[in-house]
Amino acid sequence: MSKAEEIIGLFPDYLRPMWTKVLRKMDNLQEIRLRNERPVLLSDGKHEWFLKEDGQVTHCREEAFCMGNRELQAILNHICQYSLYAYEDEIRQGYLTVPGGHRIGLAGQVVLEGKESIRTMKYIGYMNIRISREVLGAADSLLPFLYDRGNFRNVMLISPPGCGKTTLLRDLIRQVSDGNRYGDGRTVGVVDERSELAGAYLGRAQNNLGIRTDVLDACPKSVGMLLLIRSMAPRVIAIDELGEREDIQALQQAALSGTGLMVTVHGEGVEDIKRRIFLQEILKKRLFQRFVVLKKENGSCRIDGIYDEDFQACLR
Repeated sequence: MSKAEEIIGLFPDYLRPMWTKVLRKMDNLQEIRLRNERPVLLSDGKHEWFLKEDGQVTHCREEAFCMGNRELQAILNHICQYSLYAYEDEIRQGYLTVPGGHRIGLAGQVVLEGKESIRTMKYIGYMNIRISREVLGAADSLLPFLYDRGNFRNVMLISPPGCGKTTLLRDLIRQVSDGNRYGDGRTVGVVDERSELAGAYLGRAQNNLGIRTDVLDACPKSVGMLLLIRSMAPRVIAIDELGEREDIQALQQAALSGTGLMVTVHGEGVEDIKRRIFLQEILKKRLFQRFVVLKKENGSCRIDGIYDEDFQACLR
């Protein structure tokens, strides 16, 4: 099934003619933003369009089609196979993962359990359909800097939001797992807390992460790293969006066990992460031998610099 067919399949039958027209014209579509009584917005990562009711696109807001609550609820019910209860755990976390690895972000009224724990979400009036796109070969230019005579160097990918760090990490996992011209294939353990790397559906990865990769889906990173080390003995651990102190502690334990590391973190560059209090401990202990900085320029993302453990430039 093609990506377009997978996306069209997310919509009830009566809405499919409109979306069939859209997907035929926009094969590079990345996001579909649906909001109750607001214009439907489409994005390819560089440009944004409004959707017209006839399936055409426009830059004119006055011509935009506004999604009503009836359509939103019909889409949600269709995606959940008319059993919202069965998807309650995912809805509570604010997203749904569907066949093909695509993700639907959700927002609405949160129902709390206690003061901080979310029990569920109701009156969902906002949806963000994020179209999964694998870019095989995205990590090609990075590989020569990550191996030393066949030995893998721990790497941290630093990127502001929307610069393709997850796409780059996904392909890096695949190439480390399968093996490449710089090093033999090795077992990779992926803790995919938000189901973005593997795009797992019913526990099965929808994206290609390589033949030696094991995925722990929808599990907190700090818990999952240690679980994988005990159960699957990975030679490399990969996680997306390092951000909690507990993650740092688990990373240190992984490093002590001799496990390699591939992680991403939000940031504007090496100077930015040096100032992060929660990162200073692992920087001081030199857990990473490579820091890769991503940057968006003129609407396109690129590798802006590669640095060693002393933050000396390997590539600029």
